[in-house]
Amino acid sequence: MFNASDPRLADYANLRDVELRKSMEAEHGLFIAEGEKVIRRAVAAGYPVRSVLLTRRWADPLADLLDGLGDRVYVVDDDVMEGIAGFPVHRGALAAMERRELPPVDEVLRGAPHAPAGAVDEGRPGRPPRRLLVLEDLVDHGNVGAIFRCAAALGVDGIVLSPRCADPLYRRSVKVSMGAVFAIPYARMGNWYDGLEEIRAAGFQTLALTPDQSATPMDTVEMRERVALLLGSEGDGLSSRWLREADEQVCIPMSPTAMASGVDSLNVVAAAAIACHGLMRGTSAPQDRRQP
Repeated sequence: MFNASDPRLADYANLRDVELRKSMEAEHGLFIAEGEKVIRRAVAAGYPVRSVLLTRRWADPLADLLDGLGDRVYVVDDDVMEGIAGFPVHRGALAAMERRELPPVDEVLRGAPHAPAGAVDEGRPGRPPRRLLVLEDLVDHGNVGAIFRCAAALGVDGIVLSPRCADPLYRRSVKVSMGAVFAIPYARMGNWYDGLEEIRAAGFQTLALTPDQSATPMDTVEMRERVALLLGSEGDGLSSRWLREADEQVCIPMSPTAMASGVDSLNVVAAAAIACHGLMRGTSAPQDRRQP
């Protein structure tokens, strides 16, 4: 029998304590995948399984995945699961997964085959990316996960994070993304101050998304072969430095009536979804990804 204080279940303790989990997961090189679909996607992407904690009704649906894990599978009652995790785990299964070393930014810019498994078409490993997102200081894990989901769904080739961005492999990011964090290559800048220079040097046109309606409308901007779209933090948006350094500032046109009523912007996830759709204008990336 297991209980919340069992040392074998230490990977799953205090899942709602964000600061504790961030330091613990970084120290032990792990992350938590929640729910059958997300766990399967993490495994398919090549992340090693440390252990699985699940309620009894999920033992059969996950039997094929659990085979071979031996004593690293912990089956518990619902109340024990809630006591360990600190909240009701509605999807009934948690897996502690091993992290892998992130590729350097230049590998994502080149589309190197070393990028995370599942992120590059098997038939065309290493295809140079044409469309990227660059996230500056987004600190909400849910927003980061949702943006990864938008980017992956619409065919964006990769994501570059500023040093202070939230962790895409934090449990809430993974959960909100529905595993899309495993389906798109990403890297983290080591240096924010000069971070855009490496992207520009790789031949990317940099477009800075801003709510300023005097900027070029996203649906009319003339995009080059390779484009990186910059998205800023939830409250303040992009820093003045990145706005100045970008090749062009772009906006999503807002309704004048709405703006007159005080609605002058979209939240960052909604803006990212619309902007990603506009970013893919004139490309064939979504169709390419469906080809065998």
